[in-house]
Amino acid sequence: MKLPSARGPVSAALIDVLSGRSTALPARPAFDSDGDLHLTLFVCYELAYRGWDGVDDDWEWNPDVLRLRAVAEERFMAALHDLAGPPEPVDPATVPQRLRELADADSDGPSLSGYLRGRATHEQFREFVAERSVYHLKEADPHTWAIPRLAGQAKAALIEIQIDEYGNGRAPRMHQELFTATMRWFGLDTTYGGYVDTARAETLANNNLMSLFGLHRRNRGMIIGHLAAYEMTSTGPNRAYGNGLRRLGGDAEATAFYDEHVEADAVHEQIAAHDLAGSFARAEPELAGDVLFGARCALALDTVWAAGMLASWHVKSLAGTGG
Repeated sequence: MKLPSARGPVSAALIDVLSGRSTALPARPAFDSDGDLHLTLFVCYELAYRGWDGVDDDWEWNPDVLRLRAVAEERFMAALHDLAGPPEPVDPATVPQRLRELADADSDGPSLSGYLRGRATHEQFREFVAERSVYHLKEADPHTWAIPRLAGQAKAALIEIQIDEYGNGRAPRMHQELFTATMRWFGLDTTYGGYVDTARAETLANNNLMSLFGLHRRNRGMIIGHLAAYEMTSTGPNRAYGNGLRRLGGDAEATAFYDEHVEADAVHEQIAAHDLAGSFARAEPELAGDVLFGARCALALDTVWAAGMLASWHVKSLAGTGG
């Protein structure tokens, strides 16, 4: 993946250092926008995934990069506390039910899935797929970081979910691979990270949330809650996405990604709520509140992202520019 274009002074300094054009990162980074903050974090985090073209792998553990990342993470976490409320102690036994309540309440947000099902144009759906590709081409990878940090039932439950995400060992059935078929139908670039440069700041934030939770052992409860929220709110939207794509003429190969999630996530929902999140909360009751915090953050950021997408299409429609 090629290093993207900067979105502000801090991301510019980081990209210049990684590309060899500079040798110094800012001692006191001052982000001038959410785009600058989240591109900086995304560039840092990607060093722990597949890396950047021409960037030495040693940068992943470079102390200066880690210091910059820590400053950005602190700012991001503060914003999450403002958005979703800070973690609070909860009765571990109530975690599955509380997750259910959060998932049910999430249906009150902007219905991006409903719009895509019944009204979106080909170009709007194509834009949606391009934005989602930033995550779906690495789908499940951020949550996999949690596997070595768990034990017992919670570990087994997470592995059961992840095995499905990775196609049960069959590469063509990996969800990452299924999504490339959807992208090809729209004539999109299927290169890993191909749309990072044009992705909305909210798209990068959603991806950074998973890495913020997944890459830190101390946040293991949060990444579990994040995954549980995803699995418990996935079936309905993916059914809508598949039907919307069929409305636009999408064939079985193009809709396979969404259809697979309708079937798989209906099963994953119960595993995630009870066997994963519930078991983890009982095993580590002091982190039960983190599970709910991770779920709240996942749902809240996704709502912000969906509202932004719908608003941008509305503005383009009023301006007569399509989209």
